[in-house]
Amino acid sequence: MRDGRASRRALLHAALAAGLFVSFHPALARAAEPHRLALQISDDDPVKMRAVLDVAANVSRHYSGQGEDVEIVVVAFNGGVDMLPADRSPVKERLVNFLKSMPNMSFIACGNTLETLAAKEDRRPALIEGVSVTQVGVAALMDLAEKNWTMVRP
Repeated sequence: MRDGRASRRALLHAALAAGLFVSFHPALARAAEPHRLALQISDDDPVKMRAVLDVAANVSRHYSGQGEDVEIVVVAFNGGVDMLPADRSPVKERLVNFLKSMPNMSFIACGNTLETLAAKEDRRPALIEGVSVTQVGVAALMDLAEKNWTMVRP
C-alpha cells in the first residue's frame, strides 16, 4: 500500500511540475497566442506593394498549415499609401481579395499622409473598402512593436 501512495505522490509531483513548466515557460505561453506580424509599406512602388502582399500570403499560409493563428496588419504611410486608394491602387484586385478571404489581415493608412494628398489633389482619396485610417502611421507601428508584434519591411 505504501508503494501505491509513493507512486501516486510521484505522479502528482510530476503533473504539478509539468503544469508549472507550461505556465512559466515563455515560449509555451506564447504558443497559445496568435502570431502577430506588422508589415510596413512606405514606398510608391508596385513591386514593393506586391512583395508586402506576397509576404502576408506566405506567412498566413505557413501558420494556418501548422494549425496556428496569425494576425497580419499592413501599415501604409508616405508613398505606400498609394496602394490603398480605390481609384488607382496598382494592387487593388489582390488587396480586395485579401480583405474578403483573409479575416486575419487588415490594412491601415496614415491619416497625415492622406491629409498631405488631400492638400495636393484638392480632395482626400477614397480608400478601398475595409481599409482603416490612423492619424500617424509610424506611431501605429511603434504601438504594435511595443505590444510585441513582429515588424517587417519587405
